[in-house]
Amino acid sequence: MALYAIGDVQGCFAELTALLEKLRFDPAADRLWFTGDLVNRGPNSLETLRLVRALGAVTVLGNHDLHLLAVAYGVAKTKHLDTFGDVLGAPDREELLDWLRRQPLLHHEHGFYLIHAGLPPQWRAEDAQGYAAEAEALLAGERVREFLGQLRGDRPELWSESLQGWERLRFIVNCLTRLRYCQRDGRVEFQHKGAPGSQPPQLVPWFEAPGRRSRAARIVFGHWSTLGFYSGHGVHCLDTGCLWGGELTALRLDDGSYRRISVPSQRRAAVAPDPAG
Repeated sequence: MALYAIGDVQGCFAELTALLEKLRFDPAADRLWFTGDLVNRGPNSLETLRLVRALGAVTVLGNHDLHLLAVAYGVAKTKHLDTFGDVLGAPDREELLDWLRRQPLLHHEHGFYLIHAGLPPQWRAEDAQGYAAEAEALLAGERVREFLGQLRGDRPELWSESLQGWERLRFIVNCLTRLRYCQRDGRVEFQHKGAPGSQPPQLVPWFEAPGRRSRAARIVFGHWSTLGFYSGHGVHCLDTGCLWGGELTALRLDDGSYRRISVPSQRRAAVAPDPAG
């Protein structure tokens, strides 16, 4: 049995099917993990959701997945670059959306932590499981619409176990689905989206934050197309910018080889990465 983690698909269905062919993926024997952002900005969100669901793959939720849910539940408006109208108009819309909102924000198995974006320096990886579960319960429950409506905004910036209510949940979700950089004092920052080296001097990539308590964990994530493929500091980033003319990338996890397998984007290279992350 092979276990592959795959980076952000964002509706790039043709590249996903090409990657599965290159992997010689056997659904009866192999397993797939996805780093989130299955949908949006690419051309085929509907087909992507249907395939990932049908394969029984593990996927964590990304910021674009949550945006789709927020629009579907009427607490957010579509943006001019959104391309998930095919999902909203599909005959199996409700089945797909119900399946999507029941996916985790963090998955832990075989010694790996799968997330979409990052962890703040104050969290141990094992603690992050419990924090993620707090948000997952609301997302899968009857208060889903209220929950999605409370996620907008970047505050609070600093974790405290004493955080309560929507502020606590917003911080948890923002880190797991949006984080790239932290300030050196441990505060999180969500505005800068460039590659490491382009950031202001007070910012560091979340996985290089001083005193990061999750340093011993093996973490697989996506979200950061300007970082691209990265292995170091115990983390593996798999967002190689397929949407923007780069590649769609898989990483083999089960045999310790960390073998990277990629297929090129079928889209024309973009001038700049997604401004919304």
